[in-house]
Amino acid sequence: LALKNGLTGFTHLFNAMTGFQSRAPGVVGAALEDECSYTGIIADGYHVHPASMRVALKAKGAGKMVLVTDAMPSVGAENKDFMLQGRLVSVVDGKCTVEDGGLAGSDLDMIGAVNNAVNLMGVSLETASMMASENPASYMGITEKYGSIACGKRADLVLLGESMQVDCVWINGEKFGEI
Repeated sequence: LALKNGLTGFTHLFNAMTGFQSRAPGVVGAALEDECSYTGIIADGYHVHPASMRVALKAKGAGKMVLVTDAMPSVGAENKDFMLQGRLVSVVDGKCTVEDGGLAGSDLDMIGAVNNAVNLMGVSLETASMMASENPASYMGITEKYGSIACGKRADLVLLGESMQVDCVWINGEKFGEI
């Protein structure tokens, strides 16, 4: 019903939504079946099992998948533990959990999501980059200025080194970092 009434995207596929079952495909089934909608996936290896990520990719196609970080304050911080709505969130090996073991966001940055798409989903760096840039811009309807490298578009760029880590960044054409 939501798709018929204009829904164009699903956030955090598999998380906090009805699962896929043979007689009740639920929200996951609707997301995977619909060819027009975009599907965001938290590619940290904790929120979604790598096999489920690969199945979703096969169902949706790379052109409709969007990498999501679900990043929490721990990303880039020295002290990884933090408070969220009065609850202590502990971060161990990149996994954010509350006292009862439940997930509480992610300690994933976008370059980590890109690397995980390559390593866990088995896509090329080009495809992972598209899922992190062009697809979100397309979903939001802002491809005239964002999402790819072309004349007239905003120069927001990331240069990766041999170890697949960020070496240098340009934001609106201004360089940050060293090459």
